[in-house]
Amino acid sequence: MATENLQIYDIKQEDERTLTIKWNSGRTQALDVVTLRKKCPCAACLDELTRKPILDPHSIPDSVRPLEINAIGRYAIGIKFNDGHATGIYTYDFLSKL
Repeated sequence: MATENLQIYDIKQEDERTLTIKWNSGRTQALDVVTLRKKCPCAACLDELTRKPILDPHSIPDSVRPLEINAIGRYAIGIKFNDGHATGIYTYDFLSKL
């Protein structure tokens, strides 16, 4: 999939654990919200220099859920989770590869 033209056509929460993304390419992708939280690419969750995870995935409860999902320009979304975490910027390229 060419990521330079990658755009989200629609995103919705299917159920408590599933976000569904419809891409402009016609592809539909289901993502587990707990996995999204555990794979957050922000500086609090990844070492800024090595990009290795510093977040302990066991510290994320299975009850974590998105409270808000907002577009960030034409390249990413931001997700505010019910555990208080809201600093992750999930690029379309990152999401499409999950």
